[in-house]
Amino acid sequence: MKEGVIIPDGDLVTVTKMNHIVEVQHMQKMNRKAHIKKLDKDRYIYLGSGEIKEFNHIENRSESFNSLRQTFKKLRYLINNNFTGAGNELHVILTYAENMTDIKRLYKDFEKFMKRLRYKYKDISSIDYISVVEPQERGAWHCHLLLRFNEIDKVYIENSMLAELWGHGFVTIRSLKDVDNIGAYLSAYLTDVELTKDNVLSYVDTDYVVVLKKVNGQEKKIVKGGRLHMYPSGMNLFRKSKGIVYPERQRMKYKEIKKIVGSVKPTYEKSITIDNGDFTNTINYEQYNLKRL
Repeated sequence: MKEGVIIPDGDLVTVTKMNHIVEVQHMQKMNRKAHIKKLDKDRYIYLGSGEIKEFNHIENRSESFNSLRQTFKKLRYLINNNFTGAGNELHVILTYAENMTDIKRLYKDFEKFMKRLRYKYKDISSIDYISVVEPQERGAWHCHLLLRFNEIDKVYIENSMLAELWGHGFVTIRSLKDVDNIGAYLSAYLTDVELTKDNVLSYVDTDYVVVLKKVNGQEKKIVKGGRLHMYPSGMNLFRKSKGIVYPERQRMKYKEIKKIVGSVKPTYEKSITIDNGDFTNTINYEQYNLKRL
């Protein structure tokens, strides 16, 4: 990973605009021709020879953190395109009183909760949501929920009312008004884990990165991506309502992004080099937060 890579003004980039968050992706080498064509979920055809091959499905999701990180990237896109920290948005955490480890039950309980909540607000506002599951080290599950009440400017809900609608344990309600990158905030919450005396042996002699981070005024050691191995293979990490839409992506020359971001400097930059032996490519990322002038 490299930082501070200079992207030529005339190079084409892909720009993803998500409200006040703008991401720029630049590839040094572009593959403009597809070499394979997908036939079904198990097979593809190699166009160069006409040979039909089978996809190498990953049996355990923890074996491919890259695939899981791509899922969280898609989730960040969804969140930042639909949630800005407005007064009609809430972050809700649904927790079970017992050590509930059945993911199918969590999905069913969540659906019942949303039906009850929508019925409660049927004469006030429609509700859109993104729900994300969070695994705990003890095997239990939580559900993180981003709610947007579309027809009102500001929402206030008593914790006790939501807990009654949930009916399985505890509910935590958090405001998003002071979070200017909700996608990054929630993604870190769901993928990172605090390093403690109880779990330290799990991360000894591994490639995980440990950073110092202030949490509620206290400095703690955080394992970046330390929760990823807890997600089982094949599960849907998040769900969304119909009103939640993905951002549009545009192709333009790098110099043209100034029309979108103005004089704002990148708040995040990284560069990744991919080398598969026969082909090497470098992908550069820049992210701009228009709220951070």
